[in-house]
Amino acid sequence: MSEVFVCDAIRTPIGRYGGGLSSVRTDDLGAIPLTALMERNPDVDWAAVDDVLMGCANQSGEDNRNVARMASLLSGLPHEVPASTINRLCGSGLNTVGVAATTIKAGEAHLMIAGGVESMSRAPWVIGKAESAFGRAQEMFDTTMGWRFINKKMDQQYGTEMMPQTAENLARDFSISREDQDRFAFWSQTKAAAAQQGGQLAEEICPVTVPQRKGDPMIIDQDEHLRLTPLEKLAQLKPLFAQGSITAGNASGINDGAAALLLASETGIKQHKLTPRARVLGMAVAGVPPRIMGFGPVPASKKLLGRLGLTLDDMDVLELNEAFAAQVLSCTRELGLADDDTRINPQGGAIALGHPLGASGSRLVVSAVNQLQRNGGKLALCTMCIGVGQGIAVVIEKV
Repeated sequence: MSEVFVCDAIRTPIGRYGGGLSSVRTDDLGAIPLTALMERNPDVDWAAVDDVLMGCANQSGEDNRNVARMASLLSGLPHEVPASTINRLCGSGLNTVGVAATTIKAGEAHLMIAGGVESMSRAPWVIGKAESAFGRAQEMFDTTMGWRFINKKMDQQYGTEMMPQTAENLARDFSISREDQDRFAFWSQTKAAAAQQGGQLAEEICPVTVPQRKGDPMIIDQDEHLRLTPLEKLAQLKPLFAQGSITAGNASGINDGAAALLLASETGIKQHKLTPRARVLGMAVAGVPPRIMGFGPVPASKKLLGRLGLTLDDMDVLELNEAFAAQVLSCTRELGLADDDTRINPQGGAIALGHPLGASGSRLVVSAVNQLQRNGGKLALCTMCIGVGQGIAVVIEKV
């Protein structure tokens, strides 16, 4: 089987909900890192790209009608290049990396783009059709995140709890205290602030130019969600649920962003004069009960590491998407990791940086590639939980 290499990896800044990127259409947002890949790799014959895969979780608004194809065309990629949108909810962007890698390994492609996009700011309200003629019982839902048009059978058999409620389930089942959650959240914020100030985050970001009604365009070149809230202030935040421990401070954000990676076989590298940066070793997915969807990284990571003959001790970087602090801690403790293992999200995670659903998985790999190159590590595990009860994991190796 062919080996698969990440030759370039880039992302937009992550925007706050209603922030600097909120005026950018989702398909335009997805096009930005694709255009950046083309500008950064002038020797590539872009008509030779076998496929573009982009993750997106919502797809109810401007991201409908195969947002990957629309973003691809808007980016300037030749119309001959096909594209497909993958939806595994939060794991979508990581799934694209795994599917692209599998396709190249099988010898069915030599050059592919994987990535993801989400504009949670621009997620629309949707309304269902009447169940009967002249019906007056139409339901309306905010598609920003979570359930809508719930199947009663699903609710009866598995429950349809909101994402924060699933985190509360984990906090209760695994006895994770509010203090430990807030401490982890503060740690994430501290690491992200240091990485932003030190310029490490800038290395993986392509600036976004946003036209203004008056005056010069606004240039967004930093993640907007980051807020270094003192630990004592985090402790004062009100829980989302009575007698609960999940707060806005120890949960990920609602955000906008996009990312893209250029993957190639050895043949593709030679043909297009590319420089490999990391090797994709494999991907695995797994299912868990929906009520504890945040636990998904545990079986997915174990499945993948077992198949590769590796252990967590072999990993130099552990990029674990921080949906909630309780969710991360339930996973790390089950995996035998210390709460403050320095390999966990060295540049901060989604609690600090934000979580633009369909783009977050790709963002993990972008970050891991850059960290391995910079810090001299060899292996990185990228893993995340997925709504409705799944987990996904990918391992990359520095070249």
